[in-house]
Amino acid sequence: MQERVAPSPDLRFDGLLVIVGGGTVDYQLLRDLHASGGHLVAADGGADQIAIAGLTPEAIIGDFDSLSQPDDWLGRTRLVRLEEQETTDFEKTLYSTYAPVTIALGMTGGRFDHTLAALDAVTRYARDRVIILVDEHDLAMALTGSFSFEVDKGDRVSVHPLAPIKFRRSLGLKYPLDGLRLAPGERTGTSNAAVDGPFSIAPEPRAKAPWLLIVDRKYLFAVAAAATARGA
Repeated sequence: MQERVAPSPDLRFDGLLVIVGGGTVDYQLLRDLHASGGHLVAADGGADQIAIAGLTPEAIIGDFDSLSQPDDWLGRTRLVRLEEQETTDFEKTLYSTYAPVTIALGMTGGRFDHTLAALDAVTRYARDRVIILVDEHDLAMALTGSFSFEVDKGDRVSVHPLAPIKFRRSLGLKYPLDGLRLAPGERTGTSNAAVDGPFSIAPEPRAKAPWLLIVDRKYLFAVAAAATARGA
């Protein structure tokens, strides 16, 4: 396997990073993220999706097996070709870049195995950065530690453990997480709800395991802003 090295300075981003894969992408959402200052990086064939949206990625990373016409990008953007086959293009892009908050489009849905691979990659990198997966309906934000947010009264708030984790308490949820241990294959926190809108979730102070907060996609920009402020 190719040795992984720290991202070069021009692949480290202070602001929002948007990684685009070859799956289903909402092109208007992609344009809106770019217009809001998001840096676009393509995971291999995700460059074709960015091009359809009328945009140009700042880099294309992968083994280029799903990128149509790679030579067409020469001189237009940075090409980072990684030949190793032990990771997906999404994971190659994660270990080649860094940003405090990363939004990933086109990584879930469509093929179930692609979704599972994306979740595996998120689990490995969520301790170092906030990663938000986006599909046609929801966003799933992987993070460690506590998080507070506000949704509309009664809106769905799901919590899914990416590794075993115990929660100290929650506020504002229909079904409190106080003292609960969640673990993949054992117990999850799906289909919870915000009682009045604002809520907070706090794992045990020593808990370092990543967990997913899943809410409606309409909250994407607000969630990204809250995650950015949390890490500031």
